[in-house]
Amino acid sequence: MRWDFPYDSPHAIIALLDQMGLSMSKRFGQNFLLSKAVRERIVASLGQIEGKQVWEIGPGIGALTAPLLDAGAWVTAFEIDHGFCRILRDQAFTGENRFALVEGDVLKTWEGIFAFQGIPDRICGNLPYNIGSVCIARLIEEQCLPERMVFTLQKEVAERLCATVADKAWSAFTILARIDYDIEPLFSIKSGAFYPSPNVTSSVIGMTRRVQPLVTVAQRKEFLEVVDDLFTQRRKTVKNNLLNGESGRRSPREHILAALADSGISPDERAERLDIDQILDLCGHLHMQYGSSALL
Repeated sequence: MRWDFPYDSPHAIIALLDQMGLSMSKRFGQNFLLSKAVRERIVASLGQIEGKQVWEIGPGIGALTAPLLDAGAWVTAFEIDHGFCRILRDQAFTGENRFALVEGDVLKTWEGIFAFQGIPDRICGNLPYNIGSVCIARLIEEQCLPERMVFTLQKEVAERLCATVADKAWSAFTILARIDYDIEPLFSIKSGAFYPSPNVTSSVIGMTRRVQPLVTVAQRKEFLEVVDDLFTQRRKTVKNNLLNGESGRRSPREHILAALADSGISPDERAERLDIDQILDLCGHLHMQYGSSALL
């Protein structure tokens, strides 16, 4: 019989932590989501998950894990806090055959599970604010691309993911995520919905994998190198960033200027005003100028 814990009660959480000799860790960005309605909304936003493999990052003491299991998912949970792991393993989900716990830093453990299990059907979690963007970037860079991902993130990270071209939040991170995913803001969560209340606003975003990525496998490596060059220093022009980056080390100044001209991009433009198609076109012209082997 599954543990019946009142996850919406701060008093019950405090009592449990006291009983286990545990305390909240600011280093891990720990905040418990109290609202049952919000937790159910997050699970619903994953779509039909009965019988699906779901990774949950940062389960804490299992507030989101429980409704995931109730919906019929097979859950692999990644938790860094050893005290919370004791609760999950020895109290909350003891004997639950659809629950697997991976103890340790998700940034150090997920690739081993990925190598063993392959791509899960879904990934979700209330990502610690200090690793949210890094975690998502790593998953995409290593091509661990489930059909659907839903994350609770710091508002600023969510804004970067959901940004459109010419927004101040449009970034290399935005472009990396957009290659493989359609991304939409789902809803915001007030700080009072957490215990303890964080000093930041939280947003829930949904990521749905594209049928076809916007950049092919052959293009990807050099495309991302050019993106990194373009966004190296946001206040500088695309010309200066390209000349001072990997592109400048591979190609003479006149070739880079010619590629910009052929792409119809002003050398004085800023990277946040370039969309993915424009950058792809620029990559093609850079290829013609410096003879790259991948971008045809």
